Amino acid sequence: MATMLTACTLNEIHELQAISIITFTETFKDQNSPEHLQAYLDKAYDLDKLEKELTTPFSHFYLMYVDQQVAGYLKLNTDAAQTEPMGSDSLEVERIYIKKAFQRHGLGKQLLNKAFEMAAEQDKKRIWLGVWEENANAIAFYRKKGFVQTGSHSFYMGDDEQVDLIMVKTLH
Repeated sequence: MATMLTACTLNEIHELQAISIITFTETFKDQNSPEHLQAYLDKAYDLDKLEKELTTPFSHFYLMYVDQQVAGYLKLNTDAAQTEPMGSDSLEVERIYIKKAFQRHGLGKQLLNKAFEMAAEQDKKRIWLGVWEENANAIAFYRKKGFVQTGSHSFYMGDDEQVDLIMVKTLH
């Protein structure tokens, strides 16, 4: 299985939109109503919104390829691009998604390692993320990687309010 991680640019916006919709749907369709899921997908992965995100300073997208097929992606934020005010010494993993067919092959670890690499390059002291409180597999993965829960915040799936756990890993 040949993997490759590349920075995502505006040229790949359609690939980013497709992988975003596929992976989000695979991850959350069974726990949410079709209406709430569709409302979220329409808003979060609109091409204009993705273009704005791709061109936001301090926000970085990466596409993970397996055998030349997009298998997942990663979105990292630093400084003013972070979705919560966590300080300039923090890096946010805003999105880390892998298609179900490619899960349990170490791709999540590779994507997270990219976050650790960027944090080290920029001398960040913490990496943080939000993960849905019902996503037991993701929570277990992050705990195994040294993340601890430090708080929570609301996340809206359509108009359905849900809770994301804030998890942080101190680097040095």
